[in-house]
Amino acid sequence: MSDSPIEGGESSRLLFQLHERRFEQNRFVYPVVSRRSRGVSVGVNLNPDKICNFDCIYCQVNRTTPAEQTFVEMDRLLDELREICRVTQSGELFEHPKFAATPPHLRRFNDIAFSGDGEPTTYRNFDEIIAACAEVRAQFANPDVKMVLITNASMFHRPHVQRGLVILDQNHGEIWAKLDAGTEDYFKLIERTSIPFQQILDNLLLAALQRPIVIQSLFMKVHGEGPSDHEIMEFAGRLNHIISRGGKISLVQIYTVARTPAESWVTPLEQSAVERIASLVQTETALTATAFV
Repeated sequence: MSDSPIEGGESSRLLFQLHERRFEQNRFVYPVVSRRSRGVSVGVNLNPDKICNFDCIYCQVNRTTPAEQTFVEMDRLLDELREICRVTQSGELFEHPKFAATPPHLRRFNDIAFSGDGEPTTYRNFDEIIAACAEVRAQFANPDVKMVLITNASMFHRPHVQRGLVILDQNHGEIWAKLDAGTEDYFKLIERTSIPFQQILDNLLLAALQRPIVIQSLFMKVHGEGPSDHEIMEFAGRLNHIISRGGKISLVQIYTVARTPAESWVTPLEQSAVERIASLVQTETALTATAFV
């Protein structure tokens, strides 16, 4: 059930923790070595103001300090993306001290990922930025480099987001959609949002009916307790509902807290617990479920 996405010892583990929102003087674009991408992921931050429509208890974004940037400068973002794509594609990135220890099997340009300090689909010109970044990808990256949207699925029903998802589909895109709960009570505990759980479930189905999606699920200990077996079974049931309605799920990513979370009473699960959840999900759904630890 668990593959071995982390290899190379402690140096590789430290690399996975370098999810800094700045690379040198960049404001919007940053490279990271991603355990789930198994290579270099070039992040695009569409929420530099740190505003998000979720307030997840495990979020690593420090919202207690003011944002250095309050809006997206489109031209600067695209310039940064061109340069980071260029140095990543050429291999120059690995001459930088932060990336010099990257093991050979991770020295690959895997994707351009839209994530950052909030929910990227809340960006008002989401379809336009996806189109512009697709042009940069076509010019500066190999055709096999993906465009990945890391999202909480809250805005999929909006027309401009729908347009952006179609552009993503046309450019080797993938949707990595968050689902961290099986029951509404647990959803409210973890995500702390006014958005109804059913809206998220409906939007996941909407997206999965149009293309295969990846489900990304973070489970953790809350006040020392991991999710109950009942919660995991309900979670599996939500996935089964999507499949039974004709939706397509290509992968379920099961992982835990890797960096300092928003709340001190949130702590990571043990490796064995993450692997057990992945095993249960795969057994109950017949989907491919991969544990990342």
